[in-house]
Amino acid sequence: MTNLADLSATELAPAFASGALSPVDVIAAVLARVDAHDGALCATYACDPDQARDAAHASEARWRRGIPLGPLDGVPVTIKEMIATKGVPVPMGTAAMDLTPAPDDAPVSARLRESGAVIFAKTTAPDYGMLSSGLSSFHPLTRNPWDLTRTPGGSSSGAGAAAAAGYGPLHVGTDIGGSIRLPAGWCGVFGLKPSNGRVPIDPPYLGRVAGPMTRTVADAALMMTAISRPDPRDFMSLPPADLPWMDLERDVAGLRIGLMLDAGAGTPTEPAVRAAVEAAARVFEAGGAVIEPVAPWLTPAMLDGFDTFFRTRFWAVTRELPHERYDLILPYIRQWVEGGAQASGLDVYQAYQQLAAIHETGVRFSQRFDYVVSPVAPMAAFAAHLPGPNNDPQRPFDHIAFTMPANMTQQPAASIDCGQTADGLPIGLQITGRRFDDIGVLRVSHWYEQARGPWRDWPTPVWSCTTGVVEA
Repeated sequence: MTNLADLSATELAPAFASGALSPVDVIAAVLARVDAHDGALCATYACDPDQARDAAHASEARWRRGIPLGPLDGVPVTIKEMIATKGVPVPMGTAAMDLTPAPDDAPVSARLRESGAVIFAKTTAPDYGMLSSGLSSFHPLTRNPWDLTRTPGGSSSGAGAAAAAGYGPLHVGTDIGGSIRLPAGWCGVFGLKPSNGRVPIDPPYLGRVAGPMTRTVADAALMMTAISRPDPRDFMSLPPADLPWMDLERDVAGLRIGLMLDAGAGTPTEPAVRAAVEAAARVFEAGGAVIEPVAPWLTPAMLDGFDTFFRTRFWAVTRELPHERYDLILPYIRQWVEGGAQASGLDVYQAYQQLAAIHETGVRFSQRFDYVVSPVAPMAAFAAHLPGPNNDPQRPFDHIAFTMPANMTQQPAASIDCGQTADGLPIGLQITGRRFDDIGVLRVSHWYEQARGPWRDWPTPVWSCTTGVVEA
């Protein structure tokens, strides 16, 4: 029998409605899964079983009375710790933060709570969300369920690990350069970076979005029905739109799809990743899509501009911290941030111009195609203890050249599992759509999910307490 913790969100609502399942039993199974595996994964923060059980009992009563708050009522969900939930501190992944409890739910948390979802835990992130790794000065090291010696990615580290390990069906991440898609790709789950502004956030910022991380495309679409609802706190959000999130059926015949295998800057694509993405492109071609190999448009100057701008931004954020708190930040992050102290006003302006160039060039490029497919990352998951694949704070973003542009162009982009390396590590396929075509990206992702055929079982991570050796 399928463990209740492994049921999809789209399966739960009908079962709750018929009385075949209770939210109380489902959250019990999820909490048991967390108890069994989080000693190895370290994916959660501020797990609150008592509050979760209370919320599940309230949901059970609503379903029995026939007045659920919607299809997410009673469905377990985790929220990345950088998204505020009322009464819980927001450490931002770093020991340098003040741990004052948040006074209110952020928009995403509020929409999920209003929908009856059972928020049972936050998930971990690295310092300030500025690593593609589960390494944090505040949290224990978060690991990848497929291989506990490898990173889950970041900065939505815990969300990716939790989704792959089956800590319930729904998980929320955030993304400013790939922080949903990178851990989704390296953990073998589905992740959607919506169009910027589609999901209200607080505080909004250049490139920053929140979105779902799930095992299935349909579950991500179901979460979007709730978290895309408006919130006045996000002054950068898109106008509210009643989109057909659950209308996922379509074919790909006749679609013009660009195939981009090199990013144009940063780390070259490794052969196993290239082969998996080429195989995915052949699946689309067999479905009738027109596949056109394309040269990259991102330049090294654009990638360097992103680095300079955000390095300087975080220098401005951290430079006035008391020394005793600043020293608690990961040394790798401090080395990166301190480079921003040397940037002049002209340097920052020129960096911002490069971000504008990414926006213009990327949007114009996307108009040539219905969708573009590419790797999510040029390599598979790297060693868990490293802050980044190259371990170089002077070149921290060389691996995000496929993902970062969509944050600057504001386009929707998804990561979906498309294969694995010889040693079983997941490889992510990125599907990028034109601006505001979130529904299209979900539909194409859903088509590929069905067309790729039977997939492998989910991992069962184990930590050997007797030997201290990590096993999968």
